[in-house]
Amino acid sequence: MNSEHRGTVKRGDAVPQQHTALAADSASAQYLTFALAGGAFAIPILSVREIRGWEEVAQVPRSPDYVLGVMNLRGAVVPVLDLRARLGMERRERTPTSVVIVVRVDIANGNEVLIGCLVDGVSDVVSFAADRTRPTPDACGTVDTHFLAGVATLDQQLVMVIDLVRLVEMSNAAPAAA
Repeated sequence: MNSEHRGTVKRGDAVPQQHTALAADSASAQYLTFALAGGAFAIPILSVREIRGWEEVAQVPRSPDYVLGVMNLRGAVVPVLDLRARLGMERRERTPTSVVIVVRVDIANGNEVLIGCLVDGVSDVVSFAADRTRPTPDACGTVDTHFLAGVATLDQQLVMVIDLVRLVEMSNAAPAAA
């Protein structure tokens, strides 16, 4: 049985929620992989609502530096984070391959929140076998490991899996600390 599966995703694609039944399999889960500062990262596909090309966002006064602003997504106001800045990486100008991945995150109090994550580009939809995911090492280069759920191996490449709940909870807590 093949433990990995790839499918190409392009900018502007809506991510089909019906085709994610494999993620319920306890032996593997599906992830959307993307590029960020030359590294490979992943988020659970069940959290992805859509992938959008970069569009200007409305600025929010007194927001943290990693919050680019908010966008209108069919009537919903969605904060957009610069994932490079949020993970403690060097910022970069947007390119034609830069996209915003809109994700839905279930937070601790039972609510869900939509958030946009600006990334350098999307790659594939893949399945990671459970035995290919390892805990995040304490020292992980320039990435703030607090936001990582683990590290997976895919075709001899390490892929850092983002912990969306921590990303959102910290985003919600940051303005209150100011």
